[in-house]
Amino acid sequence: MEFIYLDHNATTKPAEEVVTAMTQALREGWANPSSMHRPGQAVRQQVELARESVCDLIGCRDRELVFTSGGTEAANLAISGSLAAQTNRNVLVTSRLEHSTVREPAETLERRGTDVVWLANDGNGIVELDALRRLLAGRADEIALVSIMWANNETGIIQPIEEIGRLCREHGVRFHTDATQWVGKMPTDVSSLPVDVLSFSAHKFHGPKGIGALYVRSGVRIEPQLIGGPQERERRGGTENVPGIIGLGVAARLAKHWLAGDDRRRLATLRDSFEQRILGAVDEATVIGGNAPRLWTTSNIAFAKLEAEAILLMLSERGVCASAGAACSSGSMEPSTVLLAMGIPDQRVAGSIRFSFSRDTTADEIDRALEIIAAVIGRLRATMAAV
Repeated sequence: MEFIYLDHNATTKPAEEVVTAMTQALREGWANPSSMHRPGQAVRQQVELARESVCDLIGCRDRELVFTSGGTEAANLAISGSLAAQTNRNVLVTSRLEHSTVREPAETLERRGTDVVWLANDGNGIVELDALRRLLAGRADEIALVSIMWANNETGIIQPIEEIGRLCREHGVRFHTDATQWVGKMPTDVSSLPVDVLSFSAHKFHGPKGIGALYVRSGVRIEPQLIGGPQERERRGGTENVPGIIGLGVAARLAKHWLAGDDRRRLATLRDSFEQRILGAVDEATVIGGNAPRLWTTSNIAFAKLEAEAILLMLSERGVCASAGAACSSGSMEPSTVLLAMGIPDQRVAGSIRFSFSRDTTADEIDRALEIIAAVIGRLRATMAAV
């Protein structure tokens, strides 16, 4: 069966150039980049060339980039490393809308005694800036970090990162954004943004799994959480994942080239058409976050009175790959924490499906997927009516 893959927020297919570069690194560039001999130093050069490519993608300097095992480790380092580096501050500010890579560490820290403030959000899934403004005005000297994601992995909703960053900077508070769904899909220039720490992962933009990075603005100190070596300017110990880093570097160069064009406009139009056609063909379907600014990659559609698990199984049997909520938690089929935090009614949350696109998504794939989706929903509704 030829699958129509509409689950690109979960992961993207590694580009052929990435696979080729990583294979070569495994075969030839296997020396330790910390070694002083020539093979080791040749690998060190490859690592630093990859670092330059990643820095070019997000607009930072090489000394501001820390390679990690992925977006989860990068976000954990941003949070725990910031709290550990500011012992006179014990408040973390975040939101229930965050990916579990931020939300779960915050919950763990809260159980261990950290004061965590959960910002409220409006009905469109945007954090309440007035609440943040009041909080900063009253408790800025207690706050170690504000952590708000750039684009939501389940809905694609874009948070007002520049405004949040400006508020934090006005009050001398460090600001982290989880940019895992943003980097490589939209232009990013941290040098012009009021962001102090930014995390992301390679496999979301056609790079390999198991490698990510954390941008740390010059002058911002984070306490290392992996201790056992001087790597990454003593901010993350451990021998570097050289093939992964090289793959990330290639993915970054490809993304930079792609972002120079206007293909995002085509994909945004494709996503909008996809939603309009589903709403026209299927009764009781709703686009989650449809009134908020959203990334072109994401369409979360709630099919009222149906169960996501049944929808996903039938779609998969017919060759359409999608997910319910975040891929890392969808196996449990628990109601989406993010959608519940947005105030979405339970019966819509239960039947919400995330379709997500990449730069490789074609109009033909969308046309074929739409026929299958309409047929699946129609069959499930008929079955439900017959029960």
